Amino acid sequence: QVQLVESGGGLVQAGDSLRLSCAASGRTNTLSIMGWFRPAPGKEREFVAAVSWSGNTVYADSVKGRFTISIDNAKNTEYLQMNSLKPEDTAVYYCAAQSQKSYVRVQPVSEYNYWGQGTQVTVSS
Repeated sequence: QVQLVESGGGLVQAGDSLRLSCAASGRTNTLSIMGWFRPAPGKEREFVAAVSWSGNTVYADSVKGRFTISIDNAKNTEYLQMNSLKPEDTAVYYCAAQSQKSYVRVQPVSEYNYWGQGTQVTVSS
C-alpha cells in the first residue's frame, strides 16, 4: 500500500503564491504517476496537473502557465508551485498517485489508486 500526505495549503491574496507538497510512503516503487486534483462544479474532482516519475508533466488549461508540478524522486515527494493565484483557485487540493500500468492516462480520477486527505487553499480577492 501507499500513503500520501499533503501539506502547504493556506490563506493567501489574489496574485500570491503557494507551494503544496505531497509525500508518498510505503510501496512507492510501484508508482508511476502522481497528480493533483480539486473539486469543481458538476464534478467530484477535476484534474489539475500530473507528473511522471521521470519528470514528464501535464497541466489542465486553467492552470497552465501559472502552476508548476515537479517531483523529487529521492524524497518520494511531489510539489505543486502555484503562482498568480486567483479566487477561483480556492479549493481543497488532493494529491493522488497511480500504480504502474501498461498505458498512461493522467486526467481521469478513476486511474488513480491512492489519495491524500486534501489540503485547503483559499485565495481572497
